[in-house]
Formats: sequence, C-alpha cells, structure tokens
Amino acid sequence: MSDTAKVISIVNQKGGTGKTTTTTNLGVALGKLGHKVLVIDMDAQGNMTFHFGVQDKYTKSMSHVLTEGEKLKDIAVEREGIFVAPSDVSLADAELSLVNAEGREFILRNAVDKARKKYDYILIDCAPALSILSINALTASDHILVPLQMEVLSMQGLSQILETVFQIKENLNNSLTILGILPVMFDTRRSITMEILNHIKENFGIRVLNNNIGIDVKLVEAPSFGQSIFEYAPLSTGAIQYMRVAREFISLVKA
Repeated sequence: MSDTAKVISIVNQKGGTGKTTTTTNLGVALGKLGHKVLVIDMDAQGNMTFHFGVQDKYTKSMSHVLTEGEKLKDIAVEREGIFVAPSDVSLADAELSLVNAEGREFILRNAVDKARKKYDYILIDCAPALSILSINALTASDHILVPLQMEVLSMQGLSQILETVFQIKENLNNSLTILGILPVMFDTRRSITMEILNHIKENFGIRVLNNNIGIDVKLVEAPSFGQSIFEYAPLSTGAIQYMRVAREFISLVKA
C-alpha cells in the first residue's frame, strides 16, 4: 500500500458515457490487483450505489460527508473487495445547502485528504452536469479520466471538459491533470470510430489509452444484479478489457 492515495475523478459532462460503469469496474479491477480502493458516488442519482447493490446496505451517505462532516471511512460499505461511499437523492439537497457554505469548493477535498492514507486509489464517479458537486470532485482530485464514445457530439463535450479542467486548475487546484481518454462502447465495425479516434489524437493533444472498452451486453446487464462485471461475468470480454485498462491505468498514474 502506498503512503497516500491517488485520487481520480471519472468525468464526462455528457450523460450515458460509461462513467459509472468505468468507476465500478475499474475500481474492482484495481482491488483484484491487490490495491486498497475507495469509490465515491458523487451523483445524486446514486447509479454506482445501485450498480454495487448496496442501496439498502448503508445508514449514512455522501450527503452526510458534505453537510455533517462524517468521515468517508465511516460511511463506506465493503463490496467485492473494495469500499463504496454511497449516494442517494439526499445528495441533491446537500448540493443546495453547499451553495452558500464557506469554502464550498473544498469540502470534499478536506474529507478525501483525511482518507488518503487508508487507500491506494480513490475513484470519484462524477455527475454528468457541471455543478458544485463536480467542482468539489475536481478540486479534490489529482487526475481525471474521461470515458468517451467515439461520436461527433463527444468531441464537443470533450472541449467543455477541457475548459472546465482549465478553470479548475487556474482557480482551485493547480495540480489537476488529465490522465487520459478511455474509449468506451468502442466499435471498430464503424468507420467513424477510427476517424474520430484519430481526430482526437491529432487535434486535442491528450493521451488516449491504448486499451478500450468495447460493446458487451454483459456490461449492460451487470448493474441489474448489483454486481461488477467481475462478479457477474468474470470471463466476459468486458471483464478482460477492464482488467487491461486497470493495468494501464496503474502505469499511467505511477508515471
């Protein structure tokens, strides 16, 4: 275990881009590789909490961390060898209460800093919209990872993400870096997939991970059973791909 955790936000301001799927399965993959992992659900929809099947297995959630000073280790639920900081609709109320709070952008960072020594990696599943919750996540993070579909509209979203990161670096967290883009729902049968991939590599100046996540029905089914892909379908293509991504992810963070 490292002396202090690396904190990575999984970010895309467009919905339905595989953020929750990536946070869940990357987190479990890192755990299977021997690392102590905390995943944080910072979306009031609580999709990651549902994905892990812990929606009925907690008494306090991220709203208590943000508004009542609860410690992350005290609200986290152990699941599939890692720890899950759950969320639910009460996070929307917490967001409203943060609007006028002193140091509102740094509340999550303060909680995360207290937890860094207990984990190797802390992954944050961000809400799709730019809000005080996602600003808290980026302010608390060392890096961001961007799951991205190879579609035309995704490039517009990528420009927005880059602008947001620039603003956060300028004003709140000058050490924030972009770890890379993770191509998801990657379909080599479509010519536009490679065209957009090459366009991003040539024009955005951001690392694109060597590994990608293809289209796998097992990844879609797994949340219905409250399981990661590794518990639901450990021999599936999705499981194999997320394990490859986890190994590359570790090397990038170390670098």
